[in-house]
Amino acid sequence: MTDATDARLAAQYEAYPYPERDPRDEAKRLIVGSPSHLLEVDHWVFGARRPASQPLRALVAGGGTGDGTIMLAQHLAAAGRPGEVTWLDRSAAARRIAEARAAARRLENIRFVEGSLLELPESGLGPFDYIDCCGVLHHLPDPLAGLRALASVLAPGGGLGLMVYAPHGRTGVYMLQDALRLLAPPGEPPAQRVEAARRLWKQAPETAWLRRNPWLTDHISGGDAGLYDLLLNPRDVAFTVPAFAALLAEAGLRPACWVEPARYDPDLYLTDPKLRARTATLSPLQRAALAEAVTGNMGIHIVYAVRAEDPEPARPWEDPEAIPVLRQMDGPALAKGLPRDGTLPVAFDGLRVIRPMPRLAGAILQRVDGRRRLGEIADELAANGTPRETFWRDMAALRSTMEGLNRLLLAAPA
Repeated sequence: MTDATDARLAAQYEAYPYPERDPRDEAKRLIVGSPSHLLEVDHWVFGARRPASQPLRALVAGGGTGDGTIMLAQHLAAAGRPGEVTWLDRSAAARRIAEARAAARRLENIRFVEGSLLELPESGLGPFDYIDCCGVLHHLPDPLAGLRALASVLAPGGGLGLMVYAPHGRTGVYMLQDALRLLAPPGEPPAQRVEAARRLWKQAPETAWLRRNPWLTDHISGGDAGLYDLLLNPRDVAFTVPAFAALLAEAGLRPACWVEPARYDPDLYLTDPKLRARTATLSPLQRAALAEAVTGNMGIHIVYAVRAEDPEPARPWEDPEAIPVLRQMDGPALAKGLPRDGTLPVAFDGLRVIRPMPRLAGAILQRVDGRRRLGEIADELAANGTPRETFWRDMAALRSTMEGLNRLLLAAPA
C-alpha cells in the first residue's frame, strides 16, 4: 500500500533515475565502492572461509541505475566465479539504464526484476547468500519493514551490505530541504522544482550550512538526478550509529563491520590519556557512537550485517594458507610510497590521521599480489634473513592498521 509521499518518490526516480549514469562510460571505467565490493563480501560477511568455487546468489534491492549490480557482477565475471546478481527496483527508467550498462560490459550473470523490496517475502525470489541495499532504507515509509523483508530472503549463513544516511555529515541538507518545500512545493512538476532548487543554490548566502559542507556534492556534480535526490527527495531520514544499530537489532541482525572500522574507533582521534581511560570503559557501540559524534563528518553509515545469532567468524589471519589481498591498491606501489617515519597518513572526509606501520610493512606489502599465501611470504622473508616470528608479529601489526582501513583483507579460499 502506498501513500502520496511514496507515489512522489516513485515518480522522482522515473523522472530522474539515480544516480545519473551514461552506459557509454562503461568502456572507460568500472565504478567501485562499498558495500558489495566482492573482496569485502568475501572478507567481512563470510570471514574468508566460503569457497570461491561456490556459486554466489546475490540480490541488489533498490538497484537504481546499477552501480552495485554492475560492480559485483563484473567482479564475479572477471574472477571467473559462478553466481548471479539479481537487480530489483521499481523504476523502469532506472532498469533501462542498468540493462544498457550490463549490455555494454556483456555481463550475462545479472537478472533484472521490477518490483518493491517490500514484496520480497511473497515474491518467490531467493534465498540469497548476499543482499545489497544501498541508499534505500532511509527513503522507505517503514525502514524496519524493509529490513525485515530483506532478512526474510537471506540464506542461512548469509549477510547484507547496507548504506543509510547519517545526520552530522549531512549538515545543511535538511535546512535547504525545508526551504525548498516552501519555494518549490512537492505538488509542482519535477522539472520546475529542479529549476527552483538550482536558483536557490546560486542564491543561498555564505552562511547556509551546506555551503560549508564540502563533502556533499550531488547538487553540484550529480546532475539533475543528484540535485533532486539530495534536496528535493520527499522522504529522507538519517540514522545515528545507535539508531541504526537499534534498527538492525529489531530486524534480528547485527553489524559484522562498520566501514571503515577504524573510523568508528574514538581513540583514533582522541590521544589524551585521560580521555582514553574513559573511552576504555565504553561498549563497542558506545565507542562507535562517540567517534561519530566527535568527528561530525560522517554523512553515511555503511554496514555489513549478519543474523544476530550467527557466530562471529574467525578470519584466518594466522593460517599460512590464507591469501592476503589489497582492495583497490597495488602492493608494490604502496610499499614504494610508504613514508620513512614508519607511519601512514590517512584522510577521512577531510580529517587527517596518522596510523602506525611495522618495520616489515614495505617488505610484506610488495609481496601481497592476491596469489601468494601468508606462508609463502613468510618463507620468502625468511630466505632473506627475517625470522618467521618477526614476520608474524609485524603481519599482525600491519593487519591491525590496514584491515581497519578496509584495505588489507583475506581472499576467499579456492
